[in-house]
Amino acid sequence: MTIPEDFKTRLKIAKSKIKKKLDNDEGKKGSFMGNAFKLGTELVAAVVVGTIIGFILDSWFDTKPWLIIIFFFLGAAAGMLNVIRAANRMQKED
Repeated sequence: MTIPEDFKTRLKIAKSKIKKKLDNDEGKKGSFMGNAFKLGTELVAAVVVGTIIGFILDSWFDTKPWLIIIFFFLGAAAGMLNVIRAANRMQKED
């Protein structure tokens, strides 16, 4: 085999390895964005659900605004706990 042919072969192999790595990185980037949206949604949903429960209970017991405040903070704490658990699960998977 001559030197130019050997060089062409090695160049093709290197290009294919780089292309595979770039394709792999694009998939990871989308996965990271999906995980970020999931964590954000979990946090916001927990706060919203806690606030709505507090609002309904306040309307029932006529104790406005105390139960809204209490359940807002309970929802925020539950949301943070969910985010921490989900992040730990994602870290173990990687």
